[in-house]
Amino acid sequence: MITRRNFLKLSAASVGALLAARFKLMGAWAAIRGGTIDTASIPKYALPLVIPPAMPKQSNSKKFDFYKIAVRQFRQQILPPELGLPLTTVWSYGAKKFPQTFNYPAFTIEATHNRPVRVQWMNELVDPATGKYLPHLLPVDQTLHWANPPGGVAGRDMRPTFAATPGPYTGPVPIVPHLHGSEHVGDESDGYAEAWFLPPARNIPAGYATEGIWYDFFKDKALQKFGADWEPGTATFQYPNNQRATTLWYHDHTLGMTRLNVYAGPAGFYLIRGGPDDVVLDSRDGTTAILPGPAPTVGSNPFGTFYEIPIAVQDRSFNADGSLFYPDTRAFFDEFAGPFIPDSNVSPIWNPEFFGNTMVINGRTWPFLDVEQRRYRFRFLNGCDSRFLILDFNNIPGVEAWLIGTEGGFLPEPFNITALNDNRMLLGLAERADMIVDFTHVPQGSHILANLGPDEPFGGGIPGVDFTVSDPDTTGQVMEFRVGPAAGTDPSTPPQFLQFPAITPLPEEIRARQLALIELMSSVHDGPSEAVLGNVEGDSAVHKMWSDPISENPAAGDTEVWEFNNFTEDAHPMHVHEVQFQVVNRQAISFEVNEMGHIHSVGLVGEPRPPEAWETGLKDTVIAYPGEVTRLRIKFEGQGQFVWHCHIVEHEDNEMMRPYRIGPVQPGQPPE
Repeated sequence: MITRRNFLKLSAASVGALLAARFKLMGAWAAIRGGTIDTASIPKYALPLVIPPAMPKQSNSKKFDFYKIAVRQFRQQILPPELGLPLTTVWSYGAKKFPQTFNYPAFTIEATHNRPVRVQWMNELVDPATGKYLPHLLPVDQTLHWANPPGGVAGRDMRPTFAATPGPYTGPVPIVPHLHGSEHVGDESDGYAEAWFLPPARNIPAGYATEGIWYDFFKDKALQKFGADWEPGTATFQYPNNQRATTLWYHDHTLGMTRLNVYAGPAGFYLIRGGPDDVVLDSRDGTTAILPGPAPTVGSNPFGTFYEIPIAVQDRSFNADGSLFYPDTRAFFDEFAGPFIPDSNVSPIWNPEFFGNTMVINGRTWPFLDVEQRRYRFRFLNGCDSRFLILDFNNIPGVEAWLIGTEGGFLPEPFNITALNDNRMLLGLAERADMIVDFTHVPQGSHILANLGPDEPFGGGIPGVDFTVSDPDTTGQVMEFRVGPAAGTDPSTPPQFLQFPAITPLPEEIRARQLALIELMSSVHDGPSEAVLGNVEGDSAVHKMWSDPISENPAAGDTEVWEFNNFTEDAHPMHVHEVQFQVVNRQAISFEVNEMGHIHSVGLVGEPRPPEAWETGLKDTVIAYPGEVTRLRIKFEGQGQFVWHCHIVEHEDNEMMRPYRIGPVQPGQPPE
C-alpha cells in the first residue's frame, strides 16, 4: 500500500479497453456531491463518539447464548444538533425485549469460543401503529437481479423484465442477516442472499413472495439440525464460534439490496473471545500479557471510560432535513441519462460505485473521543460502500500505532505501523484492523485521525502520487482524539512484547482455481453496466452471472488455492463466506482485449511477491489489485451452499457475487 506497486504494463489493446471502462468520476475534493445539506456547514467534533454496549441476551441456556434481535426503523441524532441539524431516520438491529438497545450501529454481540450463539432474527420494518410495512428509505432499482418480492414465488430472486423503464420499488423490504467472517457455520445460518424474508405486515400485496427461494429449505434444515422453528418474518441462525478469537461483524445480505439495506444502518460488531488462540503472553517473562481494557458490557454507558473500543468507519451523505441521501439515478454517477433497461443494458438507478461526502463513525458525523495518555485497543472496521480507507496517524505527534490482528484473529507477531508503514493503515471494504494505539507520549490537546484513501475508485499505489487523496476538509478527516493525562498507571503490556499463539499453516492445496474479476461495458455508452465474476479457462476469461450453474465445488476437507485474476482497473475487496484463508502471494498478469471486449492471451509477468506484513494472519477479505492475480489458500470443512463476492456493495448487488458449494448437492435443495 505505501510502497509503489510495479503494475503491469498492458498491451495497447488492453490499455484502450481499460481506459474505455474507467469510471467517469468528477474531479477531486470539491466535487464530492451528495444530498442537499452543505457538507462544509456540518460542525466537526461537536459530539462524542458513541461506544456501543454489548447486546443483551434474550435468555441463557446451558448449551448456547440466545438472542432475539429485530430490525426496526427509528430516528437518531447522527448530525450534530448545532445549527438546528435534525434527527436522521435509520434502520438497525436491537434486542427484541429491550427497546432502548436499538441503535445505529447495533450493539456488539459478545461471543465465547466454542459456545454457540443462537439468534432469532426478526424483520420488524413495519409501522408499529398500523402494522403496515415501511417502504425503503432509499431508492430500490428493480431492474437488477434482486430479491424481487413482486415477482411472486415463480419470479422471486430473478432479474425481472419490463416493457418500459420502471421507477423505484416501494413495497415491503426483505432482509437476511449475515455474520461476516463466521467460520464453520451451517449454510442455513449464513444469511444466503436468496433466503430473505419480508416483515409480517398486515398489508403485503397479494401475489408477493414473502420469502426467498432458499428460505423454506433452510427453515426445514434448522428445525432438523438444532430444533429451531422459524416463525413468519423471522429466521433463527446458530453460530458455532469454534474459530480463533477475533473481530467479526454482522450486516444484511439480501440479493440485489445489500448496498441499500446496510446503508440504511443495520450492522454491528460481533466479538469472539477465549480459547487457545486468545492466550497472549508477555515475551519478557512468559507470563500472561495484558491487553488494553475494559470493553463495554451489557448496560454500559455508551460515553463511559473504555480502553477497548470498536470503531466502525463509514461514509454517508445527507439532505438538509437530516435524511440519508443515496442516488436515485445513474446520471449521478457519470451523467448518463438513458436509455435504460429495457432499451439498453444499463439500470436506471444503480450506480457502479458511491462515495459519501460525510464521515460517520459509530453512527455520528466526525465525533471526538476523550483519551488518556496511555494505550488503547481499537477494533477498526471499514464499513463504507465503495471507499477504501488509509487511516493516517501522522497528525497525532508522538503516537505509536501497532496492528495486532485482522479478520481471523491475532497476527503471528505485532506489526509496528508507525515505524514500518509510515503511520498508515490500509483498510479495504469489510476489512478489520485490531490495533493498539499508544497515546502515552502524545501532547495533551486535540489531534485528528486522518484518511488518505481516495474519493474515487482505488487501484493501489502511493497517496498523493498514484492517486489524489480524499478531501482534507471533509472525507480526509475521520475523528478527533482529545488527549488528557492518564487517570492512573497503564497496566497493559507494551505491544512489542506481545507474544501471540502460533498460526497453524493450512495444508498444501490439492488444486488451484483460476477465477476472474471482470467489468462489463454498457451497450449504449462508455461506462460499465455491471462488474462480474468468472473463470479463466485456458488463456481466456469467461464471465458468469449469479444465476449460472455453480463452477466452484470443493469437497469437504479439501484445501485449494483460489487465484483472483483482476482484469479491471480497480482494486476489489474479495470476501469468501464460511472460511478464513491465508494470502499466498500476488503476481502481475498480462492479457489482451479484443474489439468485442473478450479477454484473452492471459499470462503471468515477473515473480510473485509475498503478502503484506499485515496480511500474514488469517483473513476473510482480501484486496485484489488491478492487473494482478491474488492467490489465497483455503481449507473447506463444512458442507453446503455459500457465496463469494466483491465487498464493494454496489458491485456485489449487480452480479459481482457467485454461489459456491462445498460437498454434494443436498437432498431437497432448490435447483440451480
